[in-house]
Amino acid sequence: MLEKKQHSYEKAVLVGVVTQNQDADKLQEYMDELEFLAHTAGATIDRRFTQNLTQPDPKTFVGSGKAQEIKEYVKENEIGTIIFDDELSPSQLKNLEKEIEVKILDRTNLILDIFAQRAQTSYARTQVELAQYQYLLPRLSKMWSHLDKQKGGIGMRGPGETEIETDRRIIRDRISLLKDKLKIIDKQMATQRNNRGKVVRAALVGYTNVGKSTLMNAISKSDVFAENKLFATLDTTVRKVVIGNLPFLLTDTVGFIRKLPTQLVESFKSTLDEVREADLLIHVVDISHESFEDHIESVNQILMEINAHQKPMIMVFNKIDDFSYEKKDEDDLTPSSSKNVSLEEWKRTWMAKSKHPAVFISALTKENFPEMKRLIYDEVMKIHISRFPYNDFLFEYFDNDEDEASEKED
Repeated sequence: MLEKKQHSYEKAVLVGVVTQNQDADKLQEYMDELEFLAHTAGATIDRRFTQNLTQPDPKTFVGSGKAQEIKEYVKENEIGTIIFDDELSPSQLKNLEKEIEVKILDRTNLILDIFAQRAQTSYARTQVELAQYQYLLPRLSKMWSHLDKQKGGIGMRGPGETEIETDRRIIRDRISLLKDKLKIIDKQMATQRNNRGKVVRAALVGYTNVGKSTLMNAISKSDVFAENKLFATLDTTVRKVVIGNLPFLLTDTVGFIRKLPTQLVESFKSTLDEVREADLLIHVVDISHESFEDHIESVNQILMEINAHQKPMIMVFNKIDDFSYEKKDEDDLTPSSSKNVSLEEWKRTWMAKSKHPAVFISALTKENFPEMKRLIYDEVMKIHISRFPYNDFLFEYFDNDEDEASEKED
């Protein structure tokens, strides 16, 4: 069972490597994201360790000298957790636990732990539990005996383990049971999707923490949980939305992330089915994030993996109120703020000239919402007309918010 108890922040260090496939700048981005993940899970980062290698050491991920340096540091500073930026192989994990004798986590385990915290419904908890067991099975070792889940902490909100001799059989049986349970739920959810009829379905997709849930709340006037943390929501939420007298269904889905664990892709198949079966994708991008281009690429890659990349799409560049840039001219004394970039300037950027329709907004302040709603309306209407070619005259566009405001004035 997944543990819901909140734990106090624990001290941790991060470890990453610069390789021929990952330069120092890219590693810095990944480490920043890893620290955000760790903070979301409940850790405070004491230090980062990096090393230049042609490729990660097959035995301990980092070289023996760096491993010794990390060991001495965590002992002297009473660090209880070491988090590696990449997924560790079972042998790497076993060797590191034997060498350093503290809790060792990798990026995959950390993400699974956050999912364990965030899962609210029985379905989401089942998905996460399955992913955790699939991750744990090849990594069973006697070193886990001193890390039983009664001690709690990051990475310990999962299934835990007992004696290694019986664990493998128990876990395999549990995986089989969870898969059967998910098959039943998947059939029920597929039936629910079919029962929605031919109403146009739009799905919000995007990197984690780009503001999808905030946008969902603003468009649908609902109260989907939103927070400035990674994976604030896991459970798929579907709301009926009406724009310009045109109804459609809007789905808020789990956020994507670079190096997304394969276990989660498999376990969250039904959640991703909402994306696969959507008629329109609304790709939300955090324009204020310095790595937003990488985020776009990561999302597109996952959409390609689930065969959803050819669907009609709208690019919604969010958080323009939080955007800032570095001035190249030292004599320019104007402050770096969103006021330095107008909507007209945004529309002249390469983002506005992509193959998909694009709009620039702030979901928080609702800046430029009328243009976004009109764009969504136009795209939904195209799909609606293709299904009901003789019913398009029933709908006339108007701004719902403006209409409501005029009613209040009357």
